[in-house]
Amino acid sequence: MPSGNTTTTDLADSLDDVRSSARQVREQKGGMPQLVDKVTLGVGIGLSWQELTYEKLTAQSINESTVLKNPQQIEDSITTITPTMVAVQTFITDRVASRINKKGYAKIGGLGQNAIQRKKDEDGITVLDSGATTASPGAGVTLTSTAIANAKYNISSNRTEPGMPPFRCVLHGFQIKDLFDELAAGVGTYVVTDGLTADVFKTGFQLPIAGCEVYENGNISRDSSGDCKGGVFARDGIVLVQGRAPRVVAVRKEHIGGGGTAVYHYDEYAYGLRSSTRWVQEIESDASDPA
Repeated sequence: MPSGNTTTTDLADSLDDVRSSARQVREQKGGMPQLVDKVTLGVGIGLSWQELTYEKLTAQSINESTVLKNPQQIEDSITTITPTMVAVQTFITDRVASRINKKGYAKIGGLGQNAIQRKKDEDGITVLDSGATTASPGAGVTLTSTAIANAKYNISSNRTEPGMPPFRCVLHGFQIKDLFDELAAGVGTYVVTDGLTADVFKTGFQLPIAGCEVYENGNISRDSSGDCKGGVFARDGIVLVQGRAPRVVAVRKEHIGGGGTAVYHYDEYAYGLRSSTRWVQEIESDASDPA
């Protein structure tokens, strides 16, 4: 029989293996569904949301002897957006449910809805690229506030149809870091008094630019050249049509794996554009890792 002190190594087979905590992999906050105009497709009115648009009329000067014989023809057009479905399915056997750590089991339920919300945000980001006709300042170029101001004024003072506030700017955090650098470039070379530069230096770039609110979105992808595509838009320029409300359905499957539960997460939605592409401007710029 051995002699000496007894340590945890000596009794390793007697130690219970217990998980002390559990967590989900963190998601980017995103936020596109909250920044655009949201409408709901009513029940019993078909598969598509449809909005009528009427063109402007032209007024003319007259005097007391004028006989008006110049009727202005009213023209209409229709915007049609058809929501499509997305889904996530999981299946957990009863044996798994009864054996795994309860802290971990409690975290599993939210994963499906997180996946749908991420896709909903990413689909909104795609509209910033596909819906815009111009991209500034351009691939490989460092972003400055001027590019955002240009985009906002191209929307608000559009000669065909101006966009109305609120105006939003959605960018990757690495693009916003360039805006931070632009405003805080002088920090360290002179005394910074209270004001915009001091606020940005302390809390990060959260200032509006030319009346345009700036939002960070880490779900924006970066291409092989290190560039990201965000955008500036009037809220009404992008429409999120919600079809059937998000739902979760649990279905028993007794014939699989000794019995278990399949969980189905569903959503139905689509993004669309108003006023063609006049109210959406793409912001493409370098998004290299901050040095």
